[in-house]
Amino acid sequence: MAIIIDGNKIAQDIRAEVRRRALMLKSEQGITPGLAVILVGDDPASKIYVGKKAQDCAEVGFLSREYKLPAATGEEDVLNLIRELNADRLIHGILVQLPVPAHIQQDKIIETIDPRKDVDGFHPYNVGRLAAGNPCHASCTPAGILELLDRSGIEISGKEAVVVGRSNIVGKPMALMLLARNATVTICHTKTKNLAAATRRADILIAAAGRAQVIKGDMVKDGAIVVDVGTNRLENGKLAGDVAFAEVAPKASYITTVPGGVGPMTRAMLMKNTLNAALTAAQ
Repeated sequence: MAIIIDGNKIAQDIRAEVRRRALMLKSEQGITPGLAVILVGDDPASKIYVGKKAQDCAEVGFLSREYKLPAATGEEDVLNLIRELNADRLIHGILVQLPVPAHIQQDKIIETIDPRKDVDGFHPYNVGRLAAGNPCHASCTPAGILELLDRSGIEISGKEAVVVGRSNIVGKPMALMLLARNATVTICHTKTKNLAAATRRADILIAAAGRAQVIKGDMVKDGAIVVDVGTNRLENGKLAGDVAFAEVAPKASYITTVPGGVGPMTRAMLMKNTLNAALTAAQ
């Protein structure tokens, strides 16, 4: 049976480290890291995520600001708020909770954020730096996955890694980060022929397809390290990952759970990116 990688515990350790460094920054330079979160509309899941981020900020000693805007808020109003926050010296990180309403262009929102304050790592500047091997703010979910592997003592260099999913949020940056760590990387997606043949080669398998339990036991080789990024609601209302856990866990050497695996790490890395933004601004 696989060893469970405990994302809750590792995320807690990271938040404790961030808190210590934030307190040091405040005592030595009088700077408190500040994070602004913008939520447009009343999507229930987004409201929960924003609330958890506020809790994380309180735990690590950050300044936290929330801007909850009606769904009908105009695009230019959102852009003007971002521009104000870009100029606000008390704010080091800006996060616009996605998705935004259909009348607002997501790309325009992302590109208006100052790249130095883009703690989600979505701005084209930060994506380009990641591709060039010199990242500034790296996308939180894949960065958190690397922390899970590193803090579990898992060697990445020389391993064959397969990423199932090609989103800008997880799949693409994950592949770049693994490549930078000297893994041999394959990206799979909905057009991949014979997905199982690719996943069975993986020493490290990252499942980020957004499809419930798409990775079955016969698609994983013995001893593989399996990281499940998926969060899918089943018809019965229960949460399920992209990995059929009961089938895969007996074959894997390490595996994450849903919930309690990657999810907490995404939020922890947001805190870490915000701290790094504050440290950079203090230089």
